[in-house]
Amino acid sequence: MTQPISLLVCALGGEGGGVLSEWLMDTARRAGYPAQSTSIPGVAQRTGATTYYIEVLPTPLSELNGKQPVFSLNPVPGALDALVSTELLETARQISLGMVSADRTRVFSSSSRSLTTLERMPLGDGRLDVQPLLDLVKQFSHESQVWDFSAMAKEQGTMVSAVMLGVIAASGLFPMARAHYEATIGTGGSSAASLRGFAAAFERVRSTQAVQAMLADDDTDKPLPLDEEPALTVFPAAVKELAALGFARLCDYQHRNYAMRYVQRLQQVLDAENAIDPLHINGYSASREAARWLALWMAFDDIVRVADLKSRASRSQRVALEVKQQDGELLRVYEHFKPGVPELAALLPHWLATPLLRFDKARVMRGREPLSLPLKIGSHSVSGMLALRLLAGLKWLRPLGSRFAVEQHDIQQWLDAVCTGLREDHGLGLQLALCGRLIKGYGSTNERAKRNLQHLLQHLAPASVNPSPQWRADAVRQAREAALTDEAGLALDGKLHALGVAKRTPLEQPLRFVRSAGRSKAD
Repeated sequence: MTQPISLLVCALGGEGGGVLSEWLMDTARRAGYPAQSTSIPGVAQRTGATTYYIEVLPTPLSELNGKQPVFSLNPVPGALDALVSTELLETARQISLGMVSADRTRVFSSSSRSLTTLERMPLGDGRLDVQPLLDLVKQFSHESQVWDFSAMAKEQGTMVSAVMLGVIAASGLFPMARAHYEATIGTGGSSAASLRGFAAAFERVRSTQAVQAMLADDDTDKPLPLDEEPALTVFPAAVKELAALGFARLCDYQHRNYAMRYVQRLQQVLDAENAIDPLHINGYSASREAARWLALWMAFDDIVRVADLKSRASRSQRVALEVKQQDGELLRVYEHFKPGVPELAALLPHWLATPLLRFDKARVMRGREPLSLPLKIGSHSVSGMLALRLLAGLKWLRPLGSRFAVEQHDIQQWLDAVCTGLREDHGLGLQLALCGRLIKGYGSTNERAKRNLQHLLQHLAPASVNPSPQWRADAVRQAREAALTDEAGLALDGKLHALGVAKRTPLEQPLRFVRSAGRSKAD
């Protein structure tokens, strides 16, 4: 072969793309092959990857009789032999630029995502759908492997560049042997972690042969696990996959009896959908959405849940991986809490919580700071972990608390609206089920979200608003999308005005005057 083998590497800032490029060059030279590498930096953080272009001539220097090959400084669209990328959208970006060809280019991409600025801006879920990106990779590549490089790097306690080197080595793209790559990484110190990541990726690629197996092995493409819980047998397969996850989540959150309440509530929605759509033309779409958002709402965040999540062994392991803790190193983790009266009152019965909340609200309305208890708990210590586990063990108090009762009432109000809408029109019921995604966050964000939902249920869902269920379904959809646009609710108020329905009632907000720094009372 007289033509160089070409490889384009795409990496985001801090992922070690430059190190990977140097490793490849050193490996080629160590094995005696001529090679060249060039790089083009990205524009800024997450607005474009830094690309590294490598060419290796598969003929050893010893056989060139003193001749020197001529390499290209930049990749030629459609003439790449391989593309390796650490981020799925960056892979799709290079495909859109025409860099790969379906009859030649092998694509090795991580399925992980680093969200763009435009994806982070919406209040709702602004993430791009992953499936079209996976389809694009499959369509425009001769061979492809897509799986999570970043997750493997974290598991091995190394950088993603080491995993990418293992992918390239195992692919057989270049003529260098595995021993050449490992010798380049070296031994001792941080090299040991890099070698672990290299070896894990090498074995992963070698054990994955067919394109179908590669894509099926991708974390984003795995079928959802199904629980063998007998209570879930009443649901069709299209609903059961989400219902199983919801059931497991609520068993972990509270107990099995609470999860059975989830099953009973979801059954109400399924019965209403079966009545309006007996042939299942809509594929149980309303029940699927209800299964998704009902489980998330019923597992609402509170101080007990936070303590439980922060004291789990899996979190300690994840933190150790994130900070790259080495053997023999000490790691101290401090958890910061600032519970206020609402968080404490949530676990108290209504007759005790009401006067406490009234007292705290009166202080705030007088311009005072809300009462709170700042806490700094070291979860690395025995006393700190014991305190967190004791707090997490208070979940038996949750059903007796005032917030639990309020949440259950609001959930049932939403589900009743969904069922009523389904009995009238499937489209209306589906749009009301999708309104469950409005509930998110905690504290004031969660309160605003529930307030928005209740306003939609009262002023857009009833037949008295408009006799046409299709009009109401479209109005609910528009209002829901507007509510997810901005946290302040300005877009929602504007949309409600355009639809000719009542705006939300403004909430009372206290005015607090703060003295400027450096000014005395006399000033």
